Amino acid sequence: MQSLDPGLVTLALEGPASYRDKYELVFRRRAEHPNATWQADHTQLDILIRGAHGRPERPWLTIILDDYSRAICGYTVFVGSPSAINTALALRQAIWRKSDPTWAMCGIPEVLHVDHGSDFTSLHLEHTSIALKIRVIYSSVGRPQGRGKVERFFGTINTELLPHLPGKLTKGSPAPKPALTFAELDHAIGNFVAAYNDRVHSELGTSPKSAWIGNGWMPRLPDNLEQLDGLLLTVPKSRVVQRDGIHFQGQRYVAPTLAPFVGRSITIRYDPRDLSEIRVYDHDTYICVAVDESHPNQRLSLRDIETARRARRRQLRKEINERVPRAAPRDEIPAEPPGTRRVKLRTYEEDES
Repeated sequence: MQSLDPGLVTLALEGPASYRDKYELVFRRRAEHPNATWQADHTQLDILIRGAHGRPERPWLTIILDDYSRAICGYTVFVGSPSAINTALALRQAIWRKSDPTWAMCGIPEVLHVDHGSDFTSLHLEHTSIALKIRVIYSSVGRPQGRGKVERFFGTINTELLPHLPGKLTKGSPAPKPALTFAELDHAIGNFVAAYNDRVHSELGTSPKSAWIGNGWMPRLPDNLEQLDGLLLTVPKSRVVQRDGIHFQGQRYVAPTLAPFVGRSITIRYDPRDLSEIRVYDHDTYICVAVDESHPNQRLSLRDIETARRARRRQLRKEINERVPRAAPRDEIPAEPPGTRRVKLRTYEEDES
């Protein structure tokens, strides 16, 4: 009896998605030159670290990879869910010149290849890509093959770096006790990225760093770091200037130069890590920096504000629960005398109250 085609069996039993991932041809292409296309993606690392108050945390890693050279242009390690600001931090590092002269990769890419995550489809990234003239291309939903190079780097991290670090998670084994701090993990990944960029890549026949540098060329860069920070590290929002300033996230921001704009709609940009000040724009024209009058010398993040709000709500719920009288236990309710008959009062629609 002739055996059935494995592809036929997979398509019939597992469906078109499984057949596509196992048997369909994949067209692998390489960008024509450095910074033509960058790939960006996140992964949750198989390791536990010591987070806030010593509690175990499972961190995430964002990678920005140059498609032509396979060089890692930027990365960021973080805890919590992926967000637009974490993507922005990785892009900032990738685009601007590094303090380490051996890490040569920098510049603005022509194309940024990402998935459909909410952080990649945010208005923040959209505004930034327009300002920097970056064309954003999204992978097909459920098909990460277009970002295969960065996916393979994640595999390299999991097989070559994490097994040598304390706290590595292993499937089927009890969760290990976290030992590394966030800073120690970040340092370990930074060293691994540097070594990866310098070693010969099996498919290229040279190191990613050498492939990126080539014969020498000038990458396209922002005018200055302040311009880049204004785009990447701040989130745009629309607000109306009130007579007492700009109200945002429960704070009030003031600046003398806001006087002519009272009653008008403006755009503010803020850094979620520091809400002590906001940048104010009239359309695309910069106006001023407005300062939180209540905390002029205090660095206050959006997470700090949200944490304080949750703590306040918990306290109020506790006070409410303490003030609301509890129903008396059933055995403390006096019993009605035997033979008591309850009479239900009959009411009519014509009755007046």
